Amino acid sequence: MNIKPLFDRVVVEAVKAEEKTKGGIILTAASQEKPATCTVIAVGPGGIIDGKEIEMQVKVGDKVLLSKYSGTEVKVDGKEYTIIRQSDILAIVE
Repeated sequence: MNIKPLFDRVVVEAVKAEEKTKGGIILTAASQEKPATCTVIAVGPGGIIDGKEIEMQVKVGDKVLLSKYSGTEVKVDGKEYTIIRQSDILAIVE
C-alpha cells in the first residue's frame, strides 16, 4: 500500500532513536526520547491553501527536523509513519 499525501502534507518516517547515551548508558525503550529527525517518504503536491499558493520545499529522501509532538501517527503495512503539514518542519538537515 502506498501513502500519497494531499495538499501541503508530508509523510515522514522517524530515524531510529539512540539506544545509548554518549557516556555508554543503555536506554530502555520507555526512556528514549521521540526522535526529532525524520526521513521524508512522500510529499504532497502543494497548491492553493486558504487562498495562498503553497510551494513544497522538501522532497523525498530529505532528512528533516520536526516539532516534538507534531503530526498524526499512522501504521501502514506494519511500519509507523507520521503525516505532518510542511509548516511543522523546522529545518532540513544537510
